[in-house]
Amino acid sequence: MSILIRGGVVVNADREFRADVLCDNGKIIAVGEHLPTPLDVEVIEADGLYVMPGGIDPHTHMQLPFMGTVTQDDFFSGTAAGLAGGTTSIIDFVIPNPQQSLMEAFHTWRGWAEKSASDYSFHVAVTWWDDSVHADMGKLVNEHGVNSFKHFMAYKNAIMADDEILVKSFRRALELGAMPTVHAENGELVYLLQQELLKKGQTGPDAHPLSRPPIVEGEAAQRAIAIANVLNTPLYIVHVSCRESLDAITRARASGQRVFGEVLAGHLTIDDSVYQHPDFAHAAGHVMSPPFRSSSHQQALWQGLQGGNLHTTATDHCTFCAEQKAAGKNDFTKIPNGCGGIEERMMVLWDAGVNTGRLTPSEFVKVTSTNCAQIFNIYPRKGVIAVGADADIVLWDAHASKTLSAKTQFSKGDFNVFEGRTVKGIPTYTISNGKLVYKLGQLMAQTAAGNYVKRPPFSAMFGALNKMRESEKQA
Repeated sequence: MSILIRGGVVVNADREFRADVLCDNGKIIAVGEHLPTPLDVEVIEADGLYVMPGGIDPHTHMQLPFMGTVTQDDFFSGTAAGLAGGTTSIIDFVIPNPQQSLMEAFHTWRGWAEKSASDYSFHVAVTWWDDSVHADMGKLVNEHGVNSFKHFMAYKNAIMADDEILVKSFRRALELGAMPTVHAENGELVYLLQQELLKKGQTGPDAHPLSRPPIVEGEAAQRAIAIANVLNTPLYIVHVSCRESLDAITRARASGQRVFGEVLAGHLTIDDSVYQHPDFAHAAGHVMSPPFRSSSHQQALWQGLQGGNLHTTATDHCTFCAEQKAAGKNDFTKIPNGCGGIEERMMVLWDAGVNTGRLTPSEFVKVTSTNCAQIFNIYPRKGVIAVGADADIVLWDAHASKTLSAKTQFSKGDFNVFEGRTVKGIPTYTISNGKLVYKLGQLMAQTAAGNYVKRPPFSAMFGALNKMRESEKQA
């Protein structure tokens, strides 16, 4: 059945305007005032509501095997929770084990993801290097629509990529027209600090942020930026959590380098006092990497988002339950890293961003949807309310309120880092692939309703970089 959204205010990244929106066969087929009502159409009255592109979360970990266990949310429950929060697409991560074929890992994750309730895509991590990795990167880009590769600069003795791997992988990504991305933390320093803290008897969750101070993130971000600069590749830095990383990005962008920053809703709104909580389960529930920081870093991150040096907002959605977190009861390094948030991201960002004047509604759309679609080359299929775009839409009531809680969330996780926060501004309807999947608190997500989204290589950015290289040669 077609859907006609009538009487709302469309919010795109460039402007707001009153219009009706007609969806059919999974696409937006008309946008304009006073559209005629076709036969056999479901009408949603949107007077008083914003009509926005569905959110895109560029950083999730559904069904992730990590530290000997697997996250609570699989690809169905996690994407379904996203739909309840207005997020209609995710980009998850394929993370091969050391020495595992990238293609083998990719096919494993694709199989897991077939149950997704919303559209999905993948970054693929490069965790080791030989000629097969070089070849597999080409297959992933040219045959499977992968246009981004992840590099963990942390997690020594596991999946950490050293500088040699970064150089080889960045260069290969440039050849293929794909975006290198990094988790920026100096893994050698983190490992050293962890061992020193344990020797001192500091074994609880309060030691976690001490083992990953801002400087180890800032150093890694600067190092990755320097490598990208020498190789003339673009770079996307995930979950920027501190002023030091932001400053490195800001300097690079000021000099003309194409560096992009991602920030998590949690890092914008939660401070490091959570690690001092006397209840282990509460403190451990906040253990993720990079950790939550002090309020001064939060202020800097908001300024980065406002100033255009941070471009996307994500969640790093990775849900481990209290029993799983308890594996690190006597050793904080054994607490599985991860927090939820896919359901809450857009509500928290609206409440803390738009309601405070830090963001306009159009800027909100930029950082929750459009910028991600553009950076990862799926715009205007995603990230805009326009004829021809996918019918991924969220209707937003800026005046309605909701109190966030693990007791009422759709995620399978048993903990909510935003527990008890009352937000003003919530999704009331979510449309995914032209189907109404969330309505006034009722979730109607279906298993395997989502599509795998291929992302083509060589976005316009790569053409610009090539022209710059040619100009420099001629000079």
